Amino acid sequence: MTKKTPLYDEHVRLGAKIVDFAGWEMPVQYTGVIDEHLAVRKAAGLFDVSHMGQIEISGNGAEALIQYLTTNDVKKMTNGRAQYSIFCNERGTVIDDIIVYRFEANRYIIVVNASNLEKDFAWCKRHERPDATVKNRSDEFALIAFQGPKAPSILQGLTDIGLQDIANYYFKVGAVAGTENIIVARTGYTGEDGFELFTSPKDAPKIWQALLERGKSVGVKAAGLGARDTLRLEMKYSLYGHEITEETNPIEAGLGWVVKLDTPDDFIGKSAIVDIKKQGLARKLIGFKMIDRGIPRQGYPIIIGGKPQGIVTSGTMSPSLDYAIGLGYVPAGSETIGNKISIDIRAQHREAVIVETPFYKRG
Repeated sequence: MTKKTPLYDEHVRLGAKIVDFAGWEMPVQYTGVIDEHLAVRKAAGLFDVSHMGQIEISGNGAEALIQYLTTNDVKKMTNGRAQYSIFCNERGTVIDDIIVYRFEANRYIIVVNASNLEKDFAWCKRHERPDATVKNRSDEFALIAFQGPKAPSILQGLTDIGLQDIANYYFKVGAVAGTENIIVARTGYTGEDGFELFTSPKDAPKIWQALLERGKSVGVKAAGLGARDTLRLEMKYSLYGHEITEETNPIEAGLGWVVKLDTPDDFIGKSAIVDIKKQGLARKLIGFKMIDRGIPRQGYPIIIGGKPQGIVTSGTMSPSLDYAIGLGYVPAGSETIGNKISIDIRAQHREAVIVETPFYKRG
């Protein structure tokens, strides 16, 4: 049975097309993917991401446990800081990509992908310690993402928090639209400036409506999963189940920057990743744009030297750039910028070229 977020009635009221996503009834689009995508790039878009999971780890041993569970260096975090990181298994492959929020030295909340919540929670509970408690708090939060160049000025008119004081990957707690104790974080998945708002489920509709009403005159729109995917793809942001899976290591996925091998602390998968780096990568994630007509999709073969040698992980027609783009894995040594490749699109080899990423650069 699919679940509904606290904003489900808002989506229905706006005429959204609803789909089953990771067991949730979610809006894939309202006025259209391109329209919503461009609204985010030019003004701002409002996304319901309440399906994401929230796992709290608390206690005197919370920092040590998270340091062991994740690849990044939690010890560098201060109160009010957020950190992108990864759960790896013992093989050094990706269980999930996550964001860690530090409230106090003994209290953290980890935001995980909706499709992985049960798996991630079980993984954290498996490594729970007497001095660190793991709790699934997902039902206590609704989560709204407000992204776009006009998002800061619109939100500032509704909050007592000085948004200029929230740097990238930091957060503060304050009032939004007359509702207290809202967590406002400056993280995002679109390549634009913007915020994520953690609120109680009962207050989410009020905040959603206030943001839409205040931004309506400058082009703010509700945006669905379709636009969220095209926006993240233009930035080469990985999506679990596409660029990263439990068969993917973070180094080949281009996420080595969140894998801290130089700290004295151990983390799950560290020794395996050290070995992977010593042996050398077999493949690498690349970005490409189509030269010939055709839209690449996940699973399409990448042709190099006349033979299938790689695989497309994501692809779309870029609304910002007006040409088709994609991500995929190719053999190491084949990832040079400017290299010509082909994509097998319905048994026809369509020419493409490897390009620098992100595909889209803000401003």
